[in-house]
Amino acid sequence: MVDRDQVTVVLDAGAVIGLARGDRRLRARLTAIRADGESIVIPMVVVTETTRGNGPQDAAVNLVIGQCAPLHQLSEATARTAGVLLRRTRSSNTIDALVVAEAVGRAPSVVLTSDPDDLAPLTAASGARVLIRPI
Repeated sequence: MVDRDQVTVVLDAGAVIGLARGDRRLRARLTAIRADGESIVIPMVVVTETTRGNGPQDAAVNLVIGQCAPLHQLSEATARTAGVLLRRTRSSNTIDALVVAEAVGRAPSVVLTSDPDDLAPLTAASGARVLIRPI
C-alpha cells in the first residue's frame, strides 16, 4: 500500500542509465529524494530496457536497481492503464505508457526522465497527480 501523502519518484531508463554511469548531479538528486523520505521506484519495463543478462555488463545497473524500492511485478491494472493512455494519446509507445501508468498507480508521483516530451502527453492524458521532471 502506498502512503498517499508521500511522493513516489519513478525512474525511466534514461535515469537508471545515468545513475549507472555515475551522473553526479542525478545521484545528488536521488540522495535528496531519499533524505526527504520519498520512495524511488523502477518499473519492470525499465529493468527490461536497461539490462542484457550479462553479469559484468549489467553490474552498474544492478546496483542502481538494488538501491531502489523493492521491485513489483507488472500488474494487470497497470497494463490496462497504459492501454488507456495509449488510446487517449493515439500513441504506440508502450514502454513510455507503462512507465507513466506505474507513476499513475503511485500518485502523487514524479517521473525522472530523459524523454520529457514523450511522457508529457501520456501524463496529461492520465489526469493523475504525476509530474514529469527531466534529468
